[in-house]
Order: sequence, then structure tokens, then C-alpha cells
Amino acid sequence: MIANSMKPFLAGSSVIRAMFEEGKKMAKVYGEENVYDFSVGNPGLHPPKEVHDAIEYINNEMDPHVVHGYMANAGFESTRKAVAENLNRRFGKGKEIYSWEHIIMTVGAGSAINDIMKTVFDPGDKQVVFAPYFVEYANWARNYLADTIVVPPNEANGFEPDPEALKEALTPEVKLVIINNPNNPTGAIYSAETIQKIAEVLKEKEKEYGHTIYILSDEPYRELVYVDKEVPFIPDYYDDTIMAYSWSKSLSLPGERIGYVAVPDKAEGADEFIQAAIVANRVCGDTNAPGIMQLVVERCMDARVDIPYYEKNAKDLYDIVTKAGFKAIVPQGAFYLWIKSPVEDEKEFVSAAKDERILIVPGSAFACPGYVRASFCIANETIQRSAESFANLGKKYFG
Repeated sequence: MIANSMKPFLAGSSVIRAMFEEGKKMAKVYGEENVYDFSVGNPGLHPPKEVHDAIEYINNEMDPHVVHGYMANAGFESTRKAVAENLNRRFGKGKEIYSWEHIIMTVGAGSAINDIMKTVFDPGDKQVVFAPYFVEYANWARNYLADTIVVPPNEANGFEPDPEALKEALTPEVKLVIINNPNNPTGAIYSAETIQKIAEVLKEKEKEYGHTIYILSDEPYRELVYVDKEVPFIPDYYDDTIMAYSWSKSLSLPGERIGYVAVPDKAEGADEFIQAAIVANRVCGDTNAPGIMQLVVERCMDARVDIPYYEKNAKDLYDIVTKAGFKAIVPQGAFYLWIKSPVEDEKEFVSAAKDERILIVPGSAFACPGYVRASFCIANETIQRSAESFANLGKKYFG
């Protein structure tokens, strides 16, 4: 018999993963080339050459006992120093804003977020998320007996968060506010003005409630930008910002599970926070991030996948979808196209798309019904081949 606490997780099992599995079944029936799977954000590009070179060097030149042995729970000192140096160079404006001791190497961004939540939450605490949002945020918070407050989507402003709605949603139990920028699933990049207003709201509420409210900045898509718009560096606006990062997207390494937690030196109680998060990394079961991958990313801090490839995919899919008659948000970053459903129940639209062998994810999976998400981190040839199916789908709704 399973625990009662697990039953809600089973009931809300990932729609995205279910669509991915459905795609594999359909490929066996129709042929892989005739199924257009836009369901999962599984990077289609190969890792850059720097990754392969780093692996070859580590395997051939480094002591296997060091590479494959235990290290400190927070990770290799050399890797943590490389992360801190990279952040300071890119965002420090000539100052050291992260000491290496305030970096923890983690098993991807999911592990980083769990470490942060374990460090922050007591039972009965709450977090705030902005719809649409990655549903695992709420599932992970449940692990620590914390509840999730969902701020409704701000469709009128291109799905940027509404600071006034945040102000209305906050309660004294809130310890964490999650910001994912660039955003999954909308592809929106939140402006500096929006981040500044959020920071002002939280500073006001910190004083009112008498305790710290952390921003958890989930940043796996930071480098994936396709428009002339800067991704704001949130610690510039709000001291109590804890970053969770992953190389899954920027280096196409989702299966390798490598990321980090970064706590700025100026954050409230930064030293105590990082020590608690290191313990959380251990007691949550990870012990430490994969050794060889720590050493790989240490040597690839400035490497990137072919971002112009994703930019072309974004444009091509947007053109195909809108030519078929559908409305969509122009992707600014990440690798998702956010499409308006032509019918109120977007699940009906998802089902109709499946009849055309197009797999997309309902917006209700992100707490935002009425839209669907299409991931374009796939082969451009697949996007091009999907044009006829999207055209046929459009004819069903627009004639």
C-alpha cells in the first residue's frame, strides 16, 4: 500500500511526460518522420564541441579516483570557483557578488530548487508562483508540507507577472516567490520594470511581516534569447534572490543532471543559508552532483549550443502556426511557442491536433487553460514537415 500523501501526485501525474510517451507509441504506428512531437522540452541540438573536448581531457588526463570519487557535498572547490568567477564576470560590474563558498553544485535545477525549498520551508509555509508555471514547483513544495499560491496569468501584458496581483496574493506565511525568466511555457522575457516592481512589493512585505521573503530565480533558459531584450539579473533588484541554474538547455545536457545553487553574498543570512542548503543537498538524497559533469561544466562556462538554430525554429514554427490561422505569442526566449486555443477547452484542441499527429501540451498543465504549449527544440525538418498538418488543423476551426 502506498502512502496517502503520494495519491495526489499520482492523480496529477505529468501531462507532458504522458504526451511524450504517446508520441513514441504513435511513431511506431505512423513512422517517426510522420509524428510531430512538440510536447517535451528535450533539447534537440548536440552538446557543443567544448563538452566533448572536456570529457576527453578528463578521461585521459585526470586521476580516475578524483573524477569518480566522493567530494564535498557542495561539489568540487575548483568547479564552485569557476561558477562564482563566471557569475562575477558577467553580472558583478567589477565587483565580487558571489564568493565561491556560496555556490553548491547540484543534480540539475530540480535538485537545486528542492535544496532551496528544504532550506526555507517549515510545514504550513507558502510559496507564490505566477501562472502559467512549471507544475513541479507545487509538487516539490508539497514534499516540505508547504502550500502554493498561484497568481493568475496576466494575459493583457504578454504574460509578464502582475506586481499588484502579487501584492494581493501575499500572506505572512509566504517565504518564497518563484520567478522563471525566460519563461516556460510562454517564452516571455520579464522586463526590468516588472522585476523592479516585484522587488518593491517584496521589500515592503518583508518589513510588514518581519521576516525574509526569498525570490527563487529559476534560470535554465537564461542564455536562450531571440530578441533584443535583456534578461534582468534579479539580484541587482532584490538582495534576497537565490538562483537555481541548470546546463540542461545551454549545453544540451538534460540527461546528465548538472546545475547549481547560487546565494549572493549580500543576501540575508547568506552564510547560514548556504550551510543549510549544503545539508539539504545531502539529506534530500543527492549527496553530491555527478563528479565528471562538474569537471566538464567547469571547462565549459562560456560554451553554448547553437542558439541561432533555436531562433530559426522559433520563427519557422510561429510562421507555420499563424499562417494556419492560430494566434500565438512571439517567443522571446526559452524554446516554447504559446498558442491560443481556438476553443474554450484547450484539451479538445490538443485532441484534434493529435488526430493530425501533432503533439502539444494543454495550458491547464501550467495552470493556464485556454492555451497550449509547443516545444520547438526539435529538428527544423520536423517543424517544416508539420506545416501541412497545422494547415489541416486550422481548416477544422477556420475553414
